[in-house]
Amino acid sequence: MNINNIAVLLSLFALITSCSAPVQEEVPSPNIIVILADDLGYGDLSFYNKASKISTPHIDQLAKGGIHFTDAHSAGEWCTPSRYGLITGTYPARIELNWRERSLIGDDQATLATMLKSNGYQTACVGKWHLGFDDLNWENPGEMETLSGGPIEHGFDYFFGMHASLDIPPYFYLENDRIVEKATGFVDDHASPDATTVISGAFYRAGASAPGFKHDDVLDVFFDKAKAFISGHLTAAPDKPFFLYLPLTAPHTPWLPKESYRGKSGAGEYGDFVMQVDDLVGQVTDLLDQKGITENTLIVFSSDNGPVWFEADIDKFGHDSKAGLKGMKIDQWEGGSRIPLIFNWKNKIPSGQSSDQLIGVTDMMATLASVAGGSKLDSGFDSKDFTPVLYGQATDNIRDGLVIGNSIYRKGDIKLIVGSGLGSLSRRYDPDGVYLPEADNQGEIYNLKDDPFETNNLFTSESNLYQELKAEFEGIIARNKKSEQDHDLPAVK
Repeated sequence: MNINNIAVLLSLFALITSCSAPVQEEVPSPNIIVILADDLGYGDLSFYNKASKISTPHIDQLAKGGIHFTDAHSAGEWCTPSRYGLITGTYPARIELNWRERSLIGDDQATLATMLKSNGYQTACVGKWHLGFDDLNWENPGEMETLSGGPIEHGFDYFFGMHASLDIPPYFYLENDRIVEKATGFVDDHASPDATTVISGAFYRAGASAPGFKHDDVLDVFFDKAKAFISGHLTAAPDKPFFLYLPLTAPHTPWLPKESYRGKSGAGEYGDFVMQVDDLVGQVTDLLDQKGITENTLIVFSSDNGPVWFEADIDKFGHDSKAGLKGMKIDQWEGGSRIPLIFNWKNKIPSGQSSDQLIGVTDMMATLASVAGGSKLDSGFDSKDFTPVLYGQATDNIRDGLVIGNSIYRKGDIKLIVGSGLGSLSRRYDPDGVYLPEADNQGEIYNLKDDPFETNNLFTSESNLYQELKAEFEGIIARNKKSEQDHDLPAVK
């Protein structure tokens, strides 16, 4: 065989090989936006609750175009533990949640932001932090110029936002680690005259405030800063993906809907405020369309915990923010921790999906790591990768057990509550005392498959199962538990 024939054969072989085993085009890592509503109930969104008195078309569209979870849970029943679990991928029960005294995240602890930065992302947080700072001066807040231990020291390239909720003074904005305008002014207590409780309605506490700070402008300010970050990033680094964590201050109190939303819902100031949140989500999706990046952006929408919505509110408005679930924010029942959770990535996540898999916001770390390019988490994390469910590739349960807050443990359909599920808000402010007889419960256990509204406590009839699951729960929490001085947890490998 001569040289020319050999060359022809080699060419044919190369052609056949290329046809039979094509090189797969690498899919670029998507931009990621996580929008976290504050105190939004499982039953508020019209997509989740057909009886809702609140119209939420923009969030509904996200759900229709992607996947929504019906058994998703916050990492805790109130703001701080929920955000800690989301940002770190670890159970908040392992640390002291003294957010007023220090930053809760350890110096070398991995966060969503550090993990995504290691995968080439530009990172930003715009909104409510509520995970503590190391040097917040509560006695003389007007003297502060900077704060340490915040988002930019935990993986975020940019931060604009507030230290905590919109009803907790002092009131001021932070940009990176610098206070934009010092809290040298003062605002009085604020409330709605016809609210069902003193902590409902347009409630916020008196305290120090930056002279230019206006409570009812906060959502607009946050959107403008988020828009500026996205636009600036696309100009400066269009080939680099971005991660935007957008934790809102609404519909947490004070309920301060803008004039254009007042009276639009059937659920008073609260429902009108939820509609304003929905419109903000619509502004975000419109911005992505305008920038031409919708198809390469994953949007995650959720809430940090259940709502502050008393039985008196249900009676007054005919709207059930919990969609029949028992309890509300801070209660250990489903109304306190079950949340809407939506993933939308056009043409990547199949539309119209619903999943009843048990999932926690602690699973965001492993799931987004997989989406971003495959960083692996070591055993110190409490996070599971749910991407097979997102892509419609898995029907088997990813999770069997889940810890929520300091006293809840889910094992499949069985739910354990150590002690009573009654939280401080229901105990103190429930005007009708709906749940007060349960304050002295020694423990609670429910089969949520048969009893989703937690009406039949099996503590007496299933005492052995209660003790078995309690020991399992305590063992999980004891594993890797850190003291106040030593609360660092393993990093991404």
